[in-house]
Amino acid sequence: MKKLAKVVIIGFPNVGKSTLFNRLLREKRALVHSLPGMTRDSSCALCVLQGKKFILVDTGGFFDSQEEPLSFLVKEKAWQASQTADLLLFVLDGKREMLPAEEELFLSLRKLNKPILVVVNKIDSEQEEEKIGDYYRLGVEKIFALSAEHKRNLEDLRVSIAASLPLSALEIEEAKPLKIAIVGRINVGKSSLINRLCGEERLIVSEIPGTTRDSTDTLIMRNKKAFCLVDTAGIRKLSHTRDKREKASIIKAKKNIAQADVVCLVLDAQCFPTHQDAAVAQLAHDSGKPLLLALNKWDLLQGENISLEELKSRIFRKLDFVNYAPLLTISALTGKRVIKILDMAEQVYLNACKRIETSRLNDFLAWVMETRPPLGKSKKRVKIKYMTQKGILPPTFVLFTHSRVSLAPSYEKFFTQLLRERFDFWETPIRLFLRES
Repeated sequence: MKKLAKVVIIGFPNVGKSTLFNRLLREKRALVHSLPGMTRDSSCALCVLQGKKFILVDTGGFFDSQEEPLSFLVKEKAWQASQTADLLLFVLDGKREMLPAEEELFLSLRKLNKPILVVVNKIDSEQEEEKIGDYYRLGVEKIFALSAEHKRNLEDLRVSIAASLPLSALEIEEAKPLKIAIVGRINVGKSSLINRLCGEERLIVSEIPGTTRDSTDTLIMRNKKAFCLVDTAGIRKLSHTRDKREKASIIKAKKNIAQADVVCLVLDAQCFPTHQDAAVAQLAHDSGKPLLLALNKWDLLQGENISLEELKSRIFRKLDFVNYAPLLTISALTGKRVIKILDMAEQVYLNACKRIETSRLNDFLAWVMETRPPLGKSKKRVKIKYMTQKGILPPTFVLFTHSRVSLAPSYEKFFTQLLRERFDFWETPIRLFLRES
């Protein structure tokens, strides 16, 4: 498979880079906020324009700020992304004059010998477009005056981006990557884990709580298979946050769970499972997506003589509602067993996509009816005529009965466990519905 071209969006904070990123993708992928500094890590996504496929990269604001403690790291990551680009989109704010520091940045970018398209954003009318002459002092032949928010003059930029990409981009056929949402509470090592899986420091890691604001997609290849690792903000109660950007990040992280193919819940081996761990696990379970648990910082427990079985017992006493999820002990710091996350993610996804023939399901039902007849909430026996599989992700089954009844919660749990054991439905939630027939 050929390497995809990379188009990197760069500029100062609050010039509209993330809005442009979303418009070019034609979907709301990056978080957009009126406050600067929403984007910290570089986020990438597969984009298609004029039949050409490429990697589109959104970067953090290129600016040092005393109010933003991680601004130096944000700038460094943006610069690293620029160095690996095949094409740069240099974005300026058309609502204000160009800053001397922006001119200096442009000159630095030119020294990289990369093609650069200069985009003046927030130009909402023809009258505003007539005033962009000052931007030509950058020495470029063409300025793209547009409004990403209002979709004004976007098509011209799309055509120019496609024209600037190599012809080989037309030949690339990409399989849809398996999307793995890396979730958990604050400071459990989610970004460090993704950096270890990438084999490089792609994401900013800091002891400052809430370092990750926007969810960040990172594309990697392993054994010719594509994976999209989604680094999410640490999830905690919205009432515990004051920063509006962090609140937006938490809401986005919850959406990422619903949009993922597989959810990987990261726990901290030094402090687990907490109430917040349980809350995140409940979100993952309710989403219906296949789930795996990664106990990070495992290396710090090596001298405490704790067995894996003891750990499992301790974890699933509190998280018994996700006892179907496999548990991996890992260390993002040393890299121990982190690669197993990708292998396990493939396995749990395939399990969650399984379909069982109706005849096999009804053979199973007949055996259950004979050995352990179903009980309803009233403790009376429930006669189930037949069952069928309605869907996948999660595996969903419909049980047809003579009358409107509900299974006793304890029996539903028991029946679900039997389904798992008979048809190997581990690693995924199972949904049961009773329907009168």
